[in-house]
Amino acid sequence: MDTTLLTPSKTALIDAWATLRLNEPNLRIRDAAKKLGVSELELLATTLGPTTVRLKEDWANILLSCRELGKVMSLTRNEGCVLEHKGTFQKITVHGTSPNQIATVIGPIEQRVFLGKWKYGFAVVNETSRGPLRSLQFFDQAGEAVLKIYLQERSNLDAYTKLVDTFKMPEPSQPIKVEVFPAEEFASDIDRKAFSEAWESMKDTHDFFGMLKKFNLHRLDAIRWIGKKWAYQIDKLSVRTILETASAEKMPIMIFVGNKGNIQIHQGKVRTIRQLGNWLNVMDPDFNMHLNESHVGSAWVVHKNTDEGLVSSIELFDDQKELIAQFFGLRKPGLPQNDRWKQLVDSL
Repeated sequence: MDTTLLTPSKTALIDAWATLRLNEPNLRIRDAAKKLGVSELELLATTLGPTTVRLKEDWANILLSCRELGKVMSLTRNEGCVLEHKGTFQKITVHGTSPNQIATVIGPIEQRVFLGKWKYGFAVVNETSRGPLRSLQFFDQAGEAVLKIYLQERSNLDAYTKLVDTFKMPEPSQPIKVEVFPAEEFASDIDRKAFSEAWESMKDTHDFFGMLKKFNLHRLDAIRWIGKKWAYQIDKLSVRTILETASAEKMPIMIFVGNKGNIQIHQGKVRTIRQLGNWLNVMDPDFNMHLNESHVGSAWVVHKNTDEGLVSSIELFDDQKELIAQFFGLRKPGLPQNDRWKQLVDSL
């Protein structure tokens, strides 16, 4: 480990983490950071050296290079939910220019990536009982992980090595600094009639984001204010019913989970549903979901108009009004939503 650039406080953090690992050897770095009162980024930064290599801020080209890695595991999470997919980064399209650059990932791994929110990236090697575990890990300015990509047994190790060699940041690097995102300000009241008309006149689910921006609305406020014709609150544990029914009936669904820098999307069936304490889990061979139900502050049915008819979702929020996850019936562009999905949503 290279400690030449570490301040005394960072040296103390290294010692505190070492002590914590002695007492809790299986503690994940994210949970260790919480216990130590720092961000995951700050804790990872204490390991900079041969096993933790900082990458250049060339996010678009790094992401495009992930197509060469073969089958990997992609992990995206927020405080309440984790999605893990095993597959390939098959098709990646980058749109716009920095700082508003976004990317679309389509294939076995599907994502909507907001590269302007990426601030730090690393290639990390962790020693495990099964041997070295190699990954790429990306963080926002607040020190939160936005995306982690883990190599699997059949991943292309040569492509990973080439990616790290190509994009590793030369020394000396700029210091790592955690900066909290400024608080967003939203309207405390609006023209309710105009808002209702805008909601009813949507032609596509993507129009929703434009409507929020037009009225300067927080997403949860919009859902609360629109009225029961379009949105209403349901039991916080309703996703249990959704997943168990979808599994039993082999009904394909969509699950969206994201953070400031990435949204990962599951499209397809779910099979093995497991409840472990507060965690509701999907444990399928190439897809895992882990939902911490203790973080769910409210759950809502939300209907939106489209040219193909009504589209209905289940949306989960935490107590800080942050979106945890969304659930839809699988729907292809240009086609109406599944009638059985609508019946299931209405039954809630």
